[in-house]
Amino acid sequence: MKKIKNNLIKLTLLFVLGLTSCNESVFLEEQNPNFITPATFWQSEGQFQAALATVYGALQYRSISGAELVQEFVLGDIGGTESWYRPFAFRNLVFNNNSIHVVDKWEECYVGIFRANQVIVSLQTLDEGVIDDDTKALIEGQARFLRAFFYWQLAHSYGGAMITTDIARGTEDFSQPFSDKDEVTSTIIIPDLEFAVANLPETWQGENVGRITWGAATTMLGKVYLFEENWSEAARLFKEVIDSGIYALTRDITDNFWHENEFNEESILEVNYSFDINSGNSGFPVDDTPFNTGSESTTLSTEIGRLGAGGFNTVLPTYNLHEMFVDDEVDPDNPINDDNVESRRMNASIAPQNGEGLWYLEPYGTIGGWGGGQSAYVKKHSNWYHLPAEPAQGRGGINFRHIRYADVLLMYAEAIIEDRGDFMTALQYVDMVRSRAGVYTLQQYMDMNGGTFPQLHVSKQVVVNRDPVTDDRPFVAPSAETVMTHIRRVERPLELCYEGHRWKDLVRWGIVQEVFDELRDDEVWRQANLDLIQDPTEQPFVINGLVRPDFTVAQNIYDSDQHDYFPIPSTEIQANEIFNQ
Repeated sequence: MKKIKNNLIKLTLLFVLGLTSCNESVFLEEQNPNFITPATFWQSEGQFQAALATVYGALQYRSISGAELVQEFVLGDIGGTESWYRPFAFRNLVFNNNSIHVVDKWEECYVGIFRANQVIVSLQTLDEGVIDDDTKALIEGQARFLRAFFYWQLAHSYGGAMITTDIARGTEDFSQPFSDKDEVTSTIIIPDLEFAVANLPETWQGENVGRITWGAATTMLGKVYLFEENWSEAARLFKEVIDSGIYALTRDITDNFWHENEFNEESILEVNYSFDINSGNSGFPVDDTPFNTGSESTTLSTEIGRLGAGGFNTVLPTYNLHEMFVDDEVDPDNPINDDNVESRRMNASIAPQNGEGLWYLEPYGTIGGWGGGQSAYVKKHSNWYHLPAEPAQGRGGINFRHIRYADVLLMYAEAIIEDRGDFMTALQYVDMVRSRAGVYTLQQYMDMNGGTFPQLHVSKQVVVNRDPVTDDRPFVAPSAETVMTHIRRVERPLELCYEGHRWKDLVRWGIVQEVFDELRDDEVWRQANLDLIQDPTEQPFVINGLVRPDFTVAQNIYDSDQHDYFPIPSTEIQANEIFNQ
């Protein structure tokens, strides 16, 4: 994958791609015969591979795989923040068409689409024999997957997109009508992914590890059908990936959130970052232009990392997520946990005040900063496991995983419940993920509790303190409804928190208001009864000083029509003549 990100190739190529079609005779009477133009560039496999590298490079953008994703981490039920941080506008659903992330994600996705279009269109006009057919199909398959991925991000972030599949040759080509997500899906996303599925290899070797594979294309197509509620087709595609034998769950879930063991057996779509490439540069510029050399690193670890250790703590776990992690009981007979009290999944995801082991190489008990309503901090994507502080200049080298095998197992479980109501088979796939987490499986809970399992999304802390007669949360028997609720409210947030899925999940299920209402109700009770939940020997966790109001505003103002998708950015409205009309 490092070969894909060769900075010198990208630096040269982006200059070429920045050329316009203006009449050069306005400036020069004679053309330099050695000057590279779009007409002379697309002449060899090496040049097409260099162009493809820039399409991959667009994946590194901050709003697609980097630090700006913190705005989306706080949209749903797993993340809070403080009022002085930029994500606060997204936590409270008061973002607008000028908000930085709203503008940046749109523009960065279109950079990726523009680059992909150049590769795809130029392949169609390439003289016969310059590149053999198999190589052309490999290049086009990768470019079309990436174009589909960028369009999927637009469709499910903004509710649609402006469709363009050609190379823009003039400013008028940038003005396109808005197409809703259904049209974008049927016109671009599905055909591109079908081509990728048919033409990409199952694996890559050596320097090419990390390129798009058949498994990534098949999983992404299954996800598209899942969001389209085509349950049978989604289930079929996910099962193909599962039965392929290519992927497996890592023994240690933490392998998916640090820079060690990258592109492992669980990785399906992973974006590469590096601590070392261009090590003297700031981590903030990730792309190469003729005037700026990107660092190839990510600043997500700085946004997530601990305050006092070079980070900003801009995302904080909600009390609901924290409590589910604590109450998801560890299976003492599961060797995954290595005799820990916390599950490996909890230890990899959040840092509670009484956490086990070391955090930034210090014992938890020696670390301050737990006031102001904080019960825990986020660990995923940060360098807590090997450094005393986040690297200087915002340089992080931890890859971002957009799709991993655990997600496939959970999506398959969801699809077969929706398709044929097969909740017992779905439960088995959920339990594969739970077993790797080191916690009791749903089947084990059922064996111990008369065929029932706990509704972990219901706050035991609130329920028990409200009613002294109650000593636990509700237990339910397995059914299509209860297993689906577990997948939606417990398993996906615990397994996939802070990986970019949660808000899109809540929106597609249509349960945003329901979730906000429940968690705001818990919040109100905690605010009124903070004194009752301060004994650490009696409570799953302690909230220090005050109850953070994560849902005060969002629960009250949420409107599906207004908040499910970002507004079209002001920059697009101003520049797009057709959209203005």
